[in-house]
Amino acid sequence: MSVKQLLKERMPRSRQLPKGAHGGVELLLVQTIETLGKQGDVVEVRRGYAYNYLLPQGLATIATDHHKRMVDKHRSKLEEIARERLAGLRSLLEELIRTSVTIEANANDEGHLYGSVGAPEIARSLKQQDLSVSQDQIILQGPLKEVGLYTVRIRLSAEVEGDLKVWVVPSSSEAGSK
Repeated sequence: MSVKQLLKERMPRSRQLPKGAHGGVELLLVQTIETLGKQGDVVEVRRGYAYNYLLPQGLATIATDHHKRMVDKHRSKLEEIARERLAGLRSLLEELIRTSVTIEANANDEGHLYGSVGAPEIARSLKQQDLSVSQDQIILQGPLKEVGLYTVRIRLSAEVEGDLKVWVVPSSSEAGSK
């Protein structure tokens, strides 16, 4: 059963979602959403965003008085969990900063790549080194189209970001044929 169906069953149509001061819908964030707020915050969003994204994805819940009291009661535990998560992300970032990634790509004699290197290739190369970074955490100004050393921004969370060194080298099959 979907969240929408549960909401319709449990609450009369007139009381489905509490309205905020600005006419939006008041929700309590279950998880931190970088563009919206931190876990446990009460936010006001548009009705469609609440129904179509936040509630079905389990990222937020209805901001009832009971839920607000529960969050206040457990806020210290939530803050401890967030601190541990940030510490883990910071240690991962320190390891990423010490690491450099080498990616082989087909290139011509001038060093121009026949294709390009993007976030998927960088994430795959990091995974081979047992470093888990998703593609959306890798911030590129554009695809890498030449052989050389690049500094790529890694954003693990809003508070944790740093630079990664990426070497793009010609593939070894080409080097061997010269």
